[in-house]
Amino acid sequence: MLWTDKYRPQTLDEVVGNNKEKKIIQDWVENWKNGNPQQPLLLVGPPGIGKTTLALVIAKEFSESIELNASDKRSQDIIKSTIGESSSSRSLFGDEYKLIIMDEVDGIHGTNDRGGVKAIGEIIKNSKHPMILIANDFYSKRLQSLKPKCTVIKMKKSRWNSINALLKKIANEEGIKVNPAAMKEIAVKSNGDVRSAINTLQALSDKDSILEVRDVENIVTKDDRSDIFNAVTGVLKSKTPLHVKQALRVEEDPTLVMEYIAENIPREYTKKNEIKKAYENIAKADLYFGRAQQSRYYGYWKYASDFMGIGVSSSKKETYKKFTKIQTPTIFTLMGRNRGKRNLRDGIAEAMSKKMHISHAVAISMFPYLEIMFKNEELAWEISDFLELEENEIKRFRPRGIPKKTIEKMEKRKAQMRVEERDRRFEELQNQMLNAPEEIEIVEETPESELPFEIEGLDVEEEIVEEEPPQVEVPKEDTKEEPKEEKPKKKTDKQVSLFSF
Repeated sequence: MLWTDKYRPQTLDEVVGNNKEKKIIQDWVENWKNGNPQQPLLLVGPPGIGKTTLALVIAKEFSESIELNASDKRSQDIIKSTIGESSSSRSLFGDEYKLIIMDEVDGIHGTNDRGGVKAIGEIIKNSKHPMILIANDFYSKRLQSLKPKCTVIKMKKSRWNSINALLKKIANEEGIKVNPAAMKEIAVKSNGDVRSAINTLQALSDKDSILEVRDVENIVTKDDRSDIFNAVTGVLKSKTPLHVKQALRVEEDPTLVMEYIAENIPREYTKKNEIKKAYENIAKADLYFGRAQQSRYYGYWKYASDFMGIGVSSSKKETYKKFTKIQTPTIFTLMGRNRGKRNLRDGIAEAMSKKMHISHAVAISMFPYLEIMFKNEELAWEISDFLELEENEIKRFRPRGIPKKTIEKMEKRKAQMRVEERDRRFEELQNQMLNAPEEIEIVEETPESELPFEIEGLDVEEEIVEEEPPQVEVPKEDTKEEPKEEKPKKKTDKQVSLFSF
Protein backbone atom coordinates (compact mmCIF):
# COMPACT_ATOMS: atom_id res chain seq x y z
CA MET A 1 0.00 0.00 0.00
CA LEU A 2 1.27 3.44 -0.84
CA TRP A 3 2.24 5.51 2.16
CA THR A 4 0.55 8.53 0.62
CA ASP A 5 -2.77 6.71 0.99
CA LYS A 6 -1.94 5.05 4.31
CA TYR A 7 -0.96 8.31 6.00
CA ARG A 8 -3.45 10.58 4.27
CA PRO A 9 -4.68 13.25 6.73
CA GLN A 10 -8.09 12.59 8.28
CA THR A 11 -8.62 16.02 9.88
CA LEU A 12 -7.67 19.59 9.04
CA ASP A 13 -5.11 19.61 11.86
CA GLU A 14 -3.19 16.75 10.24
CA VAL A 15 -2.78 18.65 6.94
CA VAL A 16 0.79 19.96 6.60
CA GLY A 17 1.24 23.74 6.17
CA ASN A 18 -1.21 26.44 4.98
CA ASN A 19 -2.42 27.25 8.51
CA LYS A 20 -4.13 30.54 7.51
CA GLU A 21 -5.89 28.85 4.64
CA LYS A 22 -7.08 26.05 6.92
CA LYS A 23 -8.64 28.62 9.25
CA ILE A 24 -10.62 30.14 6.34
CA ILE A 25 -11.79 26.68 5.29
CA GLN A 26 -12.85 25.79 8.84
CA ASP A 27 -15.00 28.92 9.05
CA TRP A 28 -16.51 28.08 5.65
CA VAL A 29 -17.49 24.62 6.85
CA GLU A 30 -19.03 25.96 10.07
CA ASN A 31 -21.15 28.49 8.16
CA TRP A 32 -22.60 25.76 5.96
CA LYS A 33 -23.35 23.56 8.96
CA ASN A 34 -25.17 26.45 10.61
CA GLY A 35 -27.39 26.89 7.56
CA ASN A 36 -25.52 29.92 6.18
CA PRO A 37 -24.74 29.14 2.51
CA GLN A 38 -21.34 30.32 1.24
CA GLN A 39 -19.66 30.78 -2.12
CA PRO A 40 -17.85 27.69 -3.46
CA LEU A 41 -14.19 27.30 -2.51
CA LEU A 42 -11.61 27.49 -5.28
CA LEU A 43 -8.38 25.80 -4.16
CA VAL A 44 -5.50 26.79 -6.43
CA GLY A 45 -1.88 25.70 -6.28
CA PRO A 46 0.80 23.49 -7.89
CA PRO A 47 0.39 19.68 -7.91
CA GLY A 48 1.35 17.70 -4.84
CA ILE A 49 0.71 20.32 -2.13
CA GLY A 50 -2.45 18.64 -0.82
CA LYS A 51 -5.42 20.32 -2.52
CA THR A 52 -7.31 17.10 -3.22
CA THR A 53 -6.37 15.72 0.21
CA LEU A 54 -7.73 18.87 1.82
CA ALA A 55 -10.99 18.57 -0.13
CA LEU A 56 -11.42 14.95 0.97
CA VAL A 57 -10.84 15.97 4.57
CA ILE A 58 -13.56 18.62 4.25
CA ALA A 59 -15.88 15.99 2.74
CA LYS A 60 -15.84 14.13 6.08
CA GLU A 61 -17.65 17.10 7.63
CA PHE A 62 -20.73 16.51 5.46
CA SER A 63 -23.19 13.65 5.09
CA GLU A 64 -22.00 12.64 1.62
CA SER A 65 -19.74 13.87 -1.18
CA ILE A 66 -19.57 13.67 -4.96
CA GLU A 67 -16.17 13.89 -6.65
CA LEU A 68 -15.76 14.73 -10.35
CA ASN A 69 -12.69 15.32 -12.47
CA ALA A 70 -13.77 18.21 -14.72
CA SER A 71 -11.02 17.53 -17.25
CA ASP A 72 -12.54 14.08 -17.92
CA LYS A 73 -16.15 15.34 -18.08
CA ARG A 74 -15.48 18.19 -20.45
CA SER A 75 -18.42 19.34 -22.51
CA GLN A 76 -21.37 21.38 -21.31
CA ASP A 77 -23.95 18.60 -21.71
CA ILE A 78 -21.82 15.97 -19.97
CA ILE A 79 -21.03 18.19 -16.97
CA LYS A 80 -24.68 19.16 -16.57
CA SER A 81 -25.88 15.56 -16.85
CA THR A 82 -23.32 14.16 -14.40
CA ILE A 83 -23.30 16.78 -11.68
CA GLY A 84 -25.90 19.40 -12.56
CA GLU A 85 -28.82 17.50 -11.07
CA SER A 86 -26.85 16.48 -7.98
CA SER A 87 -26.04 20.10 -7.17
CA SER A 88 -29.72 21.08 -7.01
CA SER A 89 -31.31 17.89 -5.60
CA ARG A 90 -31.63 16.90 -1.94
CA SER A 91 -29.19 14.66 -0.15
CA LEU A 92 -29.91 10.96 0.39
CA PHE A 93 -29.75 11.64 4.13
CA GLY A 94 -32.61 14.12 4.24
CA ASP A 95 -32.04 17.82 4.59
CA GLU A 96 -28.29 17.55 5.21
CA TYR A 97 -25.80 19.04 2.79
CA LYS A 98 -23.63 17.05 0.41
CA LEU A 99 -20.23 18.29 -0.75
CA ILE A 100 -19.53 18.50 -4.50
CA ILE A 101 -15.83 18.36 -5.46
CA MET A 102 -14.70 19.27 -8.98
CA ASP A 103 -11.00 18.62 -9.62
CA GLU A 104 -8.79 20.03 -12.42
CA VAL A 105 -11.22 22.75 -13.41
CA ASP A 106 -8.47 24.54 -15.34
CA GLY A 107 -7.97 21.39 -17.45
CA ILE A 108 -11.03 22.30 -19.55
CA HIS A 109 -9.89 23.73 -22.88
CA GLY A 110 -10.15 23.36 -26.65
CA THR A 111 -12.99 22.72 -29.07
CA ASN A 112 -14.10 19.43 -27.48
CA ASP A 113 -14.65 21.20 -24.14
CA ARG A 114 -16.87 23.92 -25.57
CA GLY A 115 -19.24 25.26 -22.93
CA GLY A 116 -17.61 23.35 -20.05
CA VAL A 117 -16.67 26.41 -17.98
CA LYS A 118 -20.07 27.96 -18.73
CA ALA A 119 -21.78 24.83 -17.43
CA ILE A 120 -19.77 24.99 -14.20
CA GLY A 121 -20.78 28.64 -13.78
CA GLU A 122 -24.45 27.72 -14.14
CA ILE A 123 -24.07 24.88 -11.63
CA ILE A 124 -22.50 27.31 -9.13
CA LYS A 125 -25.41 29.71 -9.61
CA ASN A 126 -28.11 27.07 -9.08
CA SER A 127 -26.36 24.85 -6.54
CA LYS A 128 -28.00 24.34 -3.14
CA HIS A 129 -25.00 22.45 -1.74
CA PRO A 130 -21.40 23.36 -0.87
CA MET A 131 -18.90 23.06 -3.71
CA ILE A 132 -15.09 22.89 -3.88
CA LEU A 133 -13.28 23.57 -7.15
CA ILE A 134 -9.63 22.55 -7.55
CA ALA A 135 -7.16 24.00 -10.08
CA ASN A 136 -3.39 24.09 -10.62
CA ASP A 137 -2.82 27.38 -12.47
CA PHE A 138 -3.99 30.51 -10.67
CA TYR A 139 -3.64 32.61 -13.85
CA SER A 140 -5.47 30.20 -16.16
CA LYS A 141 -7.88 31.92 -18.54
CA ARG A 142 -10.44 29.21 -17.81
CA LEU A 143 -10.72 30.53 -14.24
CA GLN A 144 -11.39 34.18 -15.10
CA SER A 145 -15.17 33.77 -15.15
CA LEU A 146 -15.19 31.45 -12.11
CA LYS A 147 -13.04 33.48 -9.66
CA PRO A 148 -15.69 36.18 -8.96
CA LYS A 149 -18.20 33.46 -8.06
CA CYS A 150 -15.89 31.65 -5.60
CA THR A 151 -13.84 32.18 -2.46
CA VAL A 152 -10.36 31.80 -3.88
CA ILE A 153 -7.74 30.16 -1.65
CA LYS A 154 -4.24 30.15 -3.08
CA MET A 155 -2.45 27.16 -1.56
CA LYS A 156 1.22 27.54 -0.75
CA LYS A 157 4.01 25.02 -0.82
CA SER A 158 4.80 23.35 2.45
CA ARG A 159 8.09 24.30 4.08
CA TRP A 160 10.84 21.73 4.24
CA ASN A 161 10.82 21.62 8.08
CA SER A 162 7.09 20.75 8.09
CA ILE A 163 7.70 18.02 5.54
CA ASN A 164 10.69 16.80 7.58
CA ALA A 165 8.52 16.43 10.68
CA LEU A 166 5.94 14.42 8.75
CA LEU A 167 8.65 12.13 7.32
CA LYS A 168 10.00 11.45 10.83
CA LYS A 169 6.52 10.49 12.00
CA ILE A 170 6.06 8.09 9.08
CA ALA A 171 9.51 6.55 9.60
CA ASN A 172 8.74 5.88 13.26
CA GLU A 173 5.39 4.29 12.38
CA GLU A 174 7.03 2.03 9.78
CA GLY A 175 10.05 1.20 11.93
CA ILE A 176 12.48 2.69 9.41
CA LYS A 177 15.87 4.02 10.55
CA VAL A 178 16.84 7.20 8.71
CA ASN A 179 19.83 9.47 9.22
CA PRO A 180 18.40 12.93 10.13
CA ALA A 181 20.63 14.54 7.51
CA ALA A 182 19.23 12.18 4.85
CA MET A 183 15.68 12.96 6.02
CA LYS A 184 16.37 16.67 5.67
CA GLU A 185 17.82 16.16 2.19
CA ILE A 186 14.64 14.41 1.02
CA ALA A 187 12.46 17.19 2.47
CA VAL A 188 14.51 19.94 0.81
CA LYS A 189 14.69 18.28 -2.60
CA SER A 190 10.94 17.68 -2.64
CA ASN A 191 10.57 21.44 -3.21
CA GLY A 192 7.38 21.71 -1.17
CA ASP A 193 5.70 18.63 -2.66
CA VAL A 194 4.57 16.48 0.27
CA ARG A 195 3.45 13.62 -1.93
CA SER A 196 6.82 13.49 -3.70
CA ALA A 197 8.71 13.44 -0.38
CA ILE A 198 6.62 10.53 1.02
CA ASN A 199 7.00 8.49 -2.19
CA THR A 200 10.79 9.05 -2.18
CA LEU A 201 11.08 7.92 1.43
CA GLN A 202 9.07 4.76 0.71
CA ALA A 203 11.14 3.95 -2.38
CA LEU A 204 14.50 4.30 -0.62
CA SER A 205 13.63 2.87 2.77
CA ASP A 206 14.80 -0.57 3.87
CA LYS A 207 14.04 -2.10 7.26
CA ASP A 208 17.32 -4.02 7.29
CA SER A 209 19.56 -0.95 6.89
CA ILE A 210 19.80 2.71 7.80
CA LEU A 211 19.00 5.30 5.14
CA GLU A 212 22.13 7.45 4.82
CA VAL A 213 22.92 10.73 3.05
CA ARG A 214 24.81 8.94 0.29
CA ASP A 215 21.58 7.11 -0.59
CA VAL A 216 19.76 10.34 -1.32
CA GLU A 217 22.56 12.38 -2.90
CA ASN A 218 21.63 11.31 -6.41
CA ILE A 219 18.00 12.31 -6.02
CA VAL A 220 17.15 15.01 -8.52
CA THR A 221 15.31 18.04 -7.17
CA LYS A 222 11.66 17.96 -8.19
CA ASP A 223 11.15 19.73 -11.53
CA ASP A 224 9.06 22.68 -10.48
CA ARG A 225 8.32 24.83 -13.49
CA SER A 226 7.27 28.32 -12.49
CA ASP A 227 4.35 30.08 -14.04
CA ILE A 228 4.77 32.95 -16.46
CA PHE A 229 4.35 35.70 -13.83
CA ASN A 230 7.07 34.21 -11.64
CA ALA A 231 9.29 33.94 -14.71
CA VAL A 232 8.91 37.63 -15.54
CA THR A 233 9.49 38.59 -11.91
CA GLY A 234 12.63 36.45 -11.81
CA VAL A 235 14.04 38.18 -14.89
CA LEU A 236 13.27 41.73 -13.75
CA LYS A 237 14.17 41.31 -10.06
CA SER A 238 17.28 39.14 -10.25
CA LYS A 239 20.81 39.72 -11.55
CA THR A 240 22.03 36.13 -11.05
CA PRO A 241 22.15 34.30 -14.42
CA LEU A 242 21.42 30.91 -12.83
CA HIS A 243 18.31 32.21 -11.09
CA VAL A 244 17.10 33.82 -14.31
CA LYS A 245 17.53 30.60 -16.30
CA GLN A 246 15.65 28.63 -13.67
CA ALA A 247 12.85 31.21 -13.65
CA LEU A 248 12.44 30.89 -17.42
CA ARG A 249 11.69 27.17 -17.20
CA VAL A 250 8.06 27.80 -18.03
CA GLU A 251 5.64 25.55 -19.93
CA GLU A 252 4.57 28.41 -22.15
CA ASP A 253 5.34 29.63 -25.65
CA PRO A 254 8.73 31.43 -25.32
CA THR A 255 7.55 34.23 -27.60
CA LEU A 256 4.65 34.82 -25.19
CA VAL A 257 7.10 35.07 -22.28
CA MET A 258 9.13 37.58 -24.31
CA GLU A 259 6.01 39.73 -24.81
CA TYR A 260 5.34 39.70 -21.06
CA ILE A 261 8.93 40.75 -20.30
CA ALA A 262 8.83 43.49 -22.94
CA GLU A 263 5.55 44.86 -21.54
CA ASN A 264 6.83 45.09 -17.96
CA ILE A 265 10.36 46.44 -18.53
CA PRO A 266 9.37 50.14 -18.20
CA ARG A 267 7.22 49.29 -15.16
CA GLU A 268 10.26 47.91 -13.32
CA TYR A 269 13.20 49.87 -14.75
CA THR A 270 13.28 53.65 -14.33
CA LYS A 271 16.59 54.68 -15.88
CA LYS A 272 16.48 55.43 -19.61
CA ASN A 273 19.78 53.75 -20.45
CA GLU A 274 18.66 50.56 -18.67
CA ILE A 275 15.33 50.53 -20.55
CA LYS A 276 17.13 51.12 -23.85
CA LYS A 277 19.61 48.32 -23.24
CA ALA A 278 16.82 45.93 -22.14
CA TYR A 279 14.78 46.56 -25.29
CA GLU A 280 17.88 46.07 -27.46
CA ASN A 281 18.20 42.58 -25.97
CA ILE A 282 14.46 41.96 -26.53
CA ALA A 283 14.95 42.95 -30.20
CA LYS A 284 17.80 40.44 -30.54
CA ALA A 285 15.68 37.74 -28.92
CA ASP A 286 12.88 38.48 -31.36
CA LEU A 287 15.37 38.24 -34.23
CA TYR A 288 16.46 34.74 -33.19
CA PHE A 289 12.85 33.63 -32.71
CA GLY A 290 12.20 34.75 -36.29
CA ARG A 291 15.22 32.84 -37.58
CA ALA A 292 14.05 29.71 -35.77
CA GLN A 293 10.61 29.97 -37.34
CA GLN A 294 11.92 30.58 -40.86
CA SER A 295 14.64 27.94 -40.84
CA ARG A 296 12.82 25.40 -38.63
CA TYR A 297 16.05 25.13 -36.64
CA TYR A 298 14.94 25.62 -33.05
CA GLY A 299 18.45 25.67 -31.69
CA TYR A 300 18.15 29.44 -32.08
CA TRP A 301 15.72 29.44 -29.15
CA LYS A 302 18.52 29.12 -26.61
CA TYR A 303 20.08 32.35 -27.91
CA ALA A 304 16.70 34.09 -27.82
CA SER A 305 16.13 32.83 -24.26
CA ASP A 306 19.49 34.20 -23.11
CA PHE A 307 18.87 37.62 -24.68
CA MET A 308 15.37 38.04 -23.22
CA GLY A 309 16.40 36.56 -19.86
CA ILE A 310 20.01 37.17 -18.88
CA GLY A 311 20.31 40.09 -21.33
CA VAL A 312 17.35 41.97 -19.87
CA SER A 313 18.35 41.06 -16.31
CA SER A 314 21.91 42.36 -16.77
CA SER A 315 20.65 45.64 -18.28
CA LYS A 316 20.08 47.10 -14.79
CA LYS A 317 22.95 48.11 -12.53
CA GLU A 318 21.12 47.21 -9.33
CA THR A 319 17.91 45.44 -8.43
CA TYR A 320 14.92 47.64 -7.59
CA LYS A 321 13.51 47.26 -4.08
CA LYS A 322 9.90 47.94 -5.02
CA PHE A 323 6.75 46.02 -5.79
CA THR A 324 5.84 45.81 -9.47
CA LYS A 325 2.55 44.31 -10.58
CA ILE A 326 3.06 42.19 -13.68
CA GLN A 327 0.72 43.28 -16.45
CA THR A 328 -0.60 41.31 -19.42
CA PRO A 329 0.81 42.58 -22.75
CA THR A 330 -1.41 45.28 -24.23
CA ILE A 331 -0.71 43.95 -27.71
CA PHE A 332 -3.05 41.01 -27.03
CA THR A 333 -5.79 43.36 -25.85
CA LEU A 334 -5.46 45.41 -29.04
CA MET A 335 -5.41 42.30 -31.19
CA GLY A 336 -8.51 41.02 -29.41
CA ARG A 337 -10.36 44.26 -30.08
CA ASN A 338 -9.41 44.22 -33.76
CA ARG A 339 -10.01 40.50 -34.30
CA GLY A 340 -13.62 41.06 -35.31
CA LYS A 341 -12.65 43.78 -37.78
CA ARG A 342 -9.95 41.59 -39.32
CA ASN A 343 -12.34 38.67 -39.71
CA LEU A 344 -14.91 40.96 -41.35
CA ARG A 345 -12.30 42.35 -43.73
CA ASP A 346 -11.03 38.89 -44.67
CA GLY A 347 -14.58 37.62 -45.28
CA ILE A 348 -15.35 40.46 -47.72
CA ALA A 349 -12.01 40.03 -49.48
CA GLU A 350 -12.66 36.31 -49.89
CA ALA A 351 -16.07 36.99 -51.46
CA MET A 352 -14.50 39.49 -53.87
CA SER A 353 -11.74 37.03 -54.76
CA LYS A 354 -14.25 34.33 -55.72
CA LYS A 355 -16.57 36.62 -57.70
CA MET A 356 -13.98 38.83 -59.39
CA HIS A 357 -11.09 36.33 -59.69
CA ILE A 358 -8.59 38.61 -57.98
CA SER A 359 -6.13 38.07 -55.17
CA HIS A 360 -6.84 38.70 -51.51
CA ALA A 361 -4.44 41.67 -51.39
CA VAL A 362 -5.93 43.30 -54.48
CA ALA A 363 -9.42 42.92 -53.02
CA ILE A 364 -8.40 44.71 -49.82
CA SER A 365 -6.73 47.50 -51.83
CA MET A 366 -10.13 48.21 -53.45
CA PHE A 367 -11.87 48.93 -50.14
CA PRO A 368 -11.33 52.73 -50.26
CA TYR A 369 -13.03 52.87 -53.69
CA LEU A 370 -15.91 50.72 -52.43
CA GLU A 371 -16.45 53.15 -49.56
CA ILE A 372 -16.97 55.94 -52.13
CA MET A 373 -19.22 53.81 -54.33
CA PHE A 374 -21.34 52.67 -51.40
CA LYS A 375 -22.45 56.26 -50.76
CA ASN A 376 -24.92 55.72 -53.61
CA GLU A 377 -27.66 53.50 -52.19
CA GLU A 378 -28.66 51.85 -55.47
CA LEU A 379 -25.05 51.17 -56.44
CA ALA A 380 -24.38 49.86 -52.95
CA TRP A 381 -27.26 47.40 -53.37
CA GLU A 382 -26.02 46.23 -56.76
CA ILE A 383 -22.49 45.63 -55.46
CA SER A 384 -23.65 43.89 -52.30
CA ASP A 385 -26.06 41.76 -54.31
CA PHE A 386 -23.32 40.74 -56.72
CA LEU A 387 -20.86 39.90 -53.92
CA GLU A 388 -23.63 38.39 -51.73
CA LEU A 389 -22.63 40.52 -48.72
CA GLU A 390 -24.33 40.29 -45.33
CA GLU A 391 -25.74 43.26 -43.39
CA ASN A 392 -22.64 43.65 -41.19
CA GLU A 393 -20.38 43.46 -44.26
CA ILE A 394 -22.36 46.24 -45.97
CA LYS A 395 -21.89 48.42 -42.89
CA ARG A 396 -18.13 48.06 -43.35
CA PHE A 397 -18.41 50.53 -46.26
CA ARG A 398 -21.26 52.78 -45.09
CA PRO A 399 -22.42 53.91 -41.64
CA ARG A 400 -25.91 52.44 -42.07
CA GLY A 401 -27.48 49.60 -43.96
CA ILE A 402 -29.29 50.03 -47.26
CA PRO A 403 -32.86 51.41 -46.74
CA LYS A 404 -35.75 48.99 -47.23
CA LYS A 405 -37.32 51.20 -49.89
CA THR A 406 -34.18 51.03 -51.97
CA ILE A 407 -33.94 47.27 -51.50
CA GLU A 408 -37.57 46.75 -52.62
CA LYS A 409 -37.12 49.07 -55.58
CA MET A 410 -33.92 47.36 -56.74
CA GLU A 411 -35.36 43.89 -56.27
CA LYS A 412 -38.37 44.79 -58.46
CA ARG A 413 -36.03 46.19 -61.07
CA LYS A 414 -33.94 43.04 -60.93
CA ALA A 415 -37.06 40.87 -61.36
CA GLN A 416 -38.17 42.98 -64.33
CA MET A 417 -34.76 42.66 -65.94
CA ARG A 418 -34.94 38.91 -65.53
CA VAL A 419 -38.31 38.84 -67.34
CA GLU A 420 -36.95 41.02 -70.16
CA GLU A 421 -33.90 38.85 -70.48
CA ARG A 422 -36.05 35.73 -70.60
CA ASP A 423 -38.24 37.22 -73.36
CA ARG A 424 -35.20 38.28 -75.34
CA ARG A 425 -33.71 34.82 -75.17
CA PHE A 426 -37.04 33.29 -76.18
CA GLU A 427 -37.26 35.60 -79.22
CA GLU A 428 -33.72 34.71 -80.29
CA LEU A 429 -34.52 31.03 -80.04
CA GLN A 430 -37.72 31.53 -82.07
CA ASN A 431 -35.86 33.33 -84.87
CA GLN A 432 -33.29 30.54 -85.03
CA MET A 433 -36.02 27.94 -85.41
CA LEU A 434 -37.80 30.00 -88.11
CA ASN A 435 -34.70 30.20 -90.28
CA ALA A 436 -33.79 26.55 -89.91
CA PRO A 437 -36.20 25.11 -92.72
CA GLU A 438 -34.81 27.43 -95.46
CA GLU A 439 -31.30 26.18 -94.97
CA ILE A 440 -32.44 22.59 -95.10
CA GLU A 441 -34.54 23.09 -98.35
CA ILE A 442 -31.70 24.65 -100.33
CA VAL A 443 -29.50 21.59 -100.16
CA GLU A 444 -32.26 19.15 -101.17
CA GLU A 445 -31.65 17.11 -104.38
CA THR A 446 -34.08 17.39 -107.33
CA PRO A 447 -36.21 14.22 -107.72
CA GLU A 448 -35.72 12.16 -110.87
CA SER A 449 -39.36 12.63 -111.83
CA GLU A 450 -38.79 16.36 -112.25
CA LEU A 451 -35.76 16.04 -114.53
CA PRO A 452 -36.21 17.87 -117.92
CA PHE A 453 -35.51 14.73 -119.93
CA GLU A 454 -36.55 11.07 -119.93
CA ILE A 455 -34.06 8.24 -119.39
CA GLU A 456 -36.54 5.40 -119.98
CA GLY A 457 -35.25 2.60 -122.19
CA LEU A 458 -31.81 4.18 -122.52
CA ASP A 459 -28.42 3.28 -121.19
CA VAL A 460 -28.10 6.18 -118.76
CA GLU A 461 -24.34 6.24 -118.65
CA GLU A 462 -23.90 6.09 -122.42
CA GLU A 463 -26.71 8.54 -123.18
CA ILE A 464 -25.32 11.09 -120.74
CA VAL A 465 -21.89 10.81 -122.29
CA GLU A 466 -23.18 11.19 -125.86
CA GLU A 467 -25.50 14.11 -125.15
CA GLU A 468 -23.34 15.75 -122.51
CA PRO A 469 -23.42 19.34 -123.85
CA PRO A 470 -27.23 19.71 -124.00
CA GLN A 471 -27.74 17.91 -120.66
CA VAL A 472 -25.31 20.24 -118.89
CA GLU A 473 -26.64 23.45 -120.41
CA VAL A 474 -30.32 22.87 -119.63
CA PRO A 475 -29.90 22.17 -115.85
CA LYS A 476 -27.62 25.18 -115.48
CA GLU A 477 -30.28 27.48 -116.87
CA ASP A 478 -32.94 25.80 -114.76
CA THR A 479 -30.90 25.92 -111.50
CA LYS A 480 -30.34 29.61 -111.96
CA GLU A 481 -34.00 30.33 -112.45
CA GLU A 482 -35.50 27.81 -109.95
CA PRO A 483 -34.38 29.49 -106.75
CA LYS A 484 -35.76 32.85 -107.89
CA GLU A 485 -39.15 31.39 -108.68
CA GLU A 486 -39.50 29.06 -105.64
CA LYS A 487 -38.24 31.30 -102.80
CA PRO A 488 -41.49 33.25 -102.43
CA LYS A 489 -43.40 29.95 -102.22
CA LYS A 490 -41.20 28.67 -99.39
CA LYS A 491 -41.97 31.68 -97.20
CA THR A 492 -45.65 30.75 -97.22
CA ASP A 493 -45.00 27.07 -96.58
CA LYS A 494 -47.02 25.75 -93.61
CA GLN A 495 -44.01 23.86 -92.26
CA VAL A 496 -42.35 27.05 -91.01
CA SER A 497 -45.09 27.88 -88.49
CA LEU A 498 -43.47 25.89 -85.67
CA PHE A 499 -44.54 28.28 -82.89
CA SER A 500 -48.05 29.02 -84.21
CA PHE A 501 -49.53 26.71 -81.58
